[in-house]
Amino acid sequence: MYDLPREILDTIQLKDDYEAPAEPETPPPQTPAQDDAPSKDTSTNKTGITCTLCGLSFANVQEQRSHARSDIHGYNMKQRLRGQKAVNETEFEKLVGDLDESISGSDSESDSESEEEDASKISKTNGSNLSALLKRQANIEEPEEAETYGKKRKRGAGKAPVIWFKTPHLPSNTSLGIYRALFSQVEQQRLPEIVDAIHKKQLSSLPPPASVKIDDDDGGVPLPKAEALGPHIFLCMIGGGHFAAMVVSLKPKLTKVHGNTERQATVIAHKTFHRYTTRRKQGGAQSAADNAKGGIHSAGSSLRRANEIALETDIHQLLSDWKTMIDTSELLFIRASGTTNRRVLFGPYDGQVLRSDDPRNRGFPFSSRRATQAELIRCFTELTRVKVSVIDEAAVAAAAAEAEAESQRATAAAAAKAQAAAARSAKTEKSAEEETALLHTMQIEALIRRSKAPALLSYLSTNSLSADFEFHPPFSQAHYHASSPLHLAASINSPAIVSALLLKAKANPSHLNGDAKPAYDLAGDRATRDAFRLCRFELGESAWDWAAAHVPDPLTRAAVEDRDAREKEEAATAEAERRKVELERIKEEDKRKKDARKAAGVDRTERKHGKGKAVGASVTAEDRREQEARGMTPEMQMRLEREKRAKAAEERMKKLKG
Repeated sequence: MYDLPREILDTIQLKDDYEAPAEPETPPPQTPAQDDAPSKDTSTNKTGITCTLCGLSFANVQEQRSHARSDIHGYNMKQRLRGQKAVNETEFEKLVGDLDESISGSDSESDSESEEEDASKISKTNGSNLSALLKRQANIEEPEEAETYGKKRKRGAGKAPVIWFKTPHLPSNTSLGIYRALFSQVEQQRLPEIVDAIHKKQLSSLPPPASVKIDDDDGGVPLPKAEALGPHIFLCMIGGGHFAAMVVSLKPKLTKVHGNTERQATVIAHKTFHRYTTRRKQGGAQSAADNAKGGIHSAGSSLRRANEIALETDIHQLLSDWKTMIDTSELLFIRASGTTNRRVLFGPYDGQVLRSDDPRNRGFPFSSRRATQAELIRCFTELTRVKVSVIDEAAVAAAAAEAEAESQRATAAAAAKAQAAAARSAKTEKSAEEETALLHTMQIEALIRRSKAPALLSYLSTNSLSADFEFHPPFSQAHYHASSPLHLAASINSPAIVSALLLKAKANPSHLNGDAKPAYDLAGDRATRDAFRLCRFELGESAWDWAAAHVPDPLTRAAVEDRDAREKEEAATAEAERRKVELERIKEEDKRKKDARKAAGVDRTERKHGKGKAVGASVTAEDRREQEARGMTPEMQMRLEREKRAKAAEERMKKLKG
């Protein structure tokens, strides 16, 4: 950025979006057709990247993304969800003029080594100011909201970290970007004159300035002569016990690499420190843990406390030695994560060098890693190198159209949701009759499912309810099939409840449910169906239209008892016949087995004692058992024993019957 080629420097211009005239303090009055949207940006927008919600246009996708994370966009989203009109930048600045922090938290610095106290503070702050603004609009006073953290700051829509330029020497879809942090506050406020500021910042490439060594026996650093410093900036990082600082000349250093001349950073002075101050695997500095949990007494904690003091002393000494270079630096880029680290750099302490109200102070407008000299060199290179962005116009237009369509779909969905919520909230509460019907439905269903027939009849009589009471809500999923007490009793197969409802409560059996079915069609067993037929006999044919109720011919109780006795007798006869057949089968099987064993025993005797010699008469029962078991496997022996026990059991049963 400080040594641009002449052809680029002579033709560089701001992108068209930056050439629009400044918006007046008081916006022009809107016509009735503009009531639902903020004032549009009337400047020419060749890229077609816009925010339809806020009425703004952008030079590139990066600026559009930055705007999507800004305060005004978040506020307008809330306004759209509430069905109110969006606001423009001037109106929004007036609304948030008294708030402390940014609503969306988009300007908060991201750092991988942030300490616990900052994390907790950010988590408490995010989102609180948006609710404060909305409550303030609803005339709700919150006196403590305005002074929650730090000084009052006026936040607008947020600014993109990169300013984009164009030049005729490059294609129309190619832009050059320079970080906004390299310019002073005055130069940033006068964007149309920013090109002149770039011309003034140009420096010729020179060798590094001559240096003279001071006495470094006590850890001193090589410092250049005061008159040879030239334009330079100061960079430092601190976090997690790591500290790195560097003073870099803005004049690039020309070096030859593989025969090619390249520009490199001219480091005037640099220094790094590291102390063991972070609690391993627990996060946060020791001082942060002491503030949160009280004094921690351990060898490691004592060592970390001593290292924090030593690190602070070393940093203060280094800043004091570099005071001349720091005071003459054009910009100060500082990354201090956490309250403790900021207190180390910005004090207050005796001989303070860095001050928090210095207009030269800058943060790194991108993510950074651990504080090392290599990281400082990388950050300096990132800051001073000109960015080149090539945009596919067709892809950008398609993305913008898709984003706009998605925004419209989201808006329509939010409006539909809000309308449904309003309809639900506007819906009147249940009437007293509906509440009573719901109560009766719950009580009757509970009594029927528990088969409490007397209690059910008492409840219907006490509350003067009909036996054909329609469950509430009618035709719901739970009451579509079982819409009345009689239908429910038939569906759960409760003959006692069916008889009580038909005989005592005079329920109508021809009453239909949601499927146009009477209660009899829902009965699942014969006892429940018999209950309907018994009630038909007792009530008589003229009581109800039994044909419409699908109830068959009436049935007397005596007929039911005779049928049950007959079925029981038939079952007993069938069981006796089955047992008889089974006993005969067992006898036949035992006889076959006995003959087989006898034949096998005779054969063995003949083979042992000779043919025709009868020895069975002298053989004892024990000998017979041994002979029977001889040559049999254990499984066959077990089967034989079971058969013997079964036979003995049969003999005992015969004796009992005799």
